[in-house]
Amino acid sequence: MKKVLFLFVFLFSVLGAAAKNLQQVIFKVEQMTCVNCEAKVKRNIPYEKGVKNMKTDVENHTVTVTFDADVTNVANLQKGFAKFGYKAEVLQPAAPVKAQKK
Repeated sequence: MKKVLFLFVFLFSVLGAAAKNLQQVIFKVEQMTCVNCEAKVKRNIPYEKGVKNMKTDVENHTVTVTFDADVTNVANLQKGFAKFGYKAEVLQPAAPVKAQKK
């Protein structure tokens, strides 16, 4: 029983520590000019490895991506945009995401 309890505690501590290196970057995506373009971004970028959250703003042509820096980086995210023909320029460099209190 102690081994099972230890295993659960260990597993939850590992899972809790896995997403601690979250960073956020803001990209300027000039090709994102309409809701169809926005939909293309929303269909593709969330499936890139390490992406945890994403927010788009068509009016300002920006995409804010929260990602796990232990899994991916800004260059890989830019390659993700390039896969469907969009160029993503860094508008605001990646910065650590502050923990939110519940």
